[in-house]
Amino acid sequence: MRIIYNEKDLKFYMNTVFRVSPEHPILIDKFLKDAIEVDVDAISDGETTVIGGIMQHIEEAGIHSGDSACVLPPYSLSPDLLDQIKEATKAMAMELQVRGLMNVQYAIRENILYVLEVNPRASRTIPFVSKATGVPLAKLATKVMLGMKLKELGLTKEVKISHFAVKEAVFPFDRFDNVDTILGPEMKSTGEVMGIDDTVGIAFAKAQIAAGQAIPDKGTVLISVRNADKPVVLTIARQLTELGFNLVATKGTATYLAKHDVPCERVFKISEGRPHILDKIQNKKIQWIINTSMGTRTTEDSYYIRRAALDYRLPYSTTTAGAEFMVKAIMALREKTIEVKALQNYFT
Repeated sequence: MRIIYNEKDLKFYMNTVFRVSPEHPILIDKFLKDAIEVDVDAISDGETTVIGGIMQHIEEAGIHSGDSACVLPPYSLSPDLLDQIKEATKAMAMELQVRGLMNVQYAIRENILYVLEVNPRASRTIPFVSKATGVPLAKLATKVMLGMKLKELGLTKEVKISHFAVKEAVFPFDRFDNVDTILGPEMKSTGEVMGIDDTVGIAFAKAQIAAGQAIPDKGTVLISVRNADKPVVLTIARQLTELGFNLVATKGTATYLAKHDVPCERVFKISEGRPHILDKIQNKKIQWIINTSMGTRTTEDSYYIRRAALDYRLPYSTTTAGAEFMVKAIMALREKTIEVKALQNYFT
């Protein structure tokens, strides 16, 4: 699988593929740029369909759903969009005559709802949704598949929750040499964790800590992002400055931030000479790294920055959406300390 951004790369890839395996067809998908992805788990008995949970992905559509963090309930979708999602899910369940569990993946762009795929089966998110809502979906679905109706089982409507649950992926990057941490359409995670709290910021912080990612509370943040991400990272940089963080950035990002009156120190890329960014990382001058790329090793500099984050166990964000939520977590932790609460107590 390859992500192609321009005609030149498309021609190169097609020529390469035809030389290697000319007898095999090629499937081409078009990305919905800057779209929000949504996962929906539902249960149906052929007559009644109940929404188990609607999860809004933190990373944009295009990141594999197994690698993207997600929040239940959705944190920024309008009531109108949520109604559309529920109606579409129930209509597809009836049309497909689902008996048991069903998963639908949607994308939302410019308030238009797109169906990415429909799976009339259990998905990997069922354990997460069940823990977040207190509804044993797999157990109920088994009984439905054996002939029972949802009304008999006491489940006729969606369970509303007043807390937030965040699912975060766990990656094995640090166990393999020369592996890039950038996310894309191919799944790379090998596990997942859940953070749950009354506020979405603390829930995200819990999930990050459980996944082995520290939450920085002070110090210096390195920002090096592609051109398309600069407008978004500008807001993040301003928030970090207000929170008391120092900023360092590579040339392009530093120039953009300075142009918009955000104070930051320019740092050399590895290819620009020393002292460069790896020197700062090795000297423990960096506490968090925000680095985005085009999905592949577009430059050796970006790759080495991401690998250094792994090697020195620094928190890192390879998407602006992930960085935005990290800021939410930092702000939430400034106002509230993490508390321990039994899962069952969220449903009493």
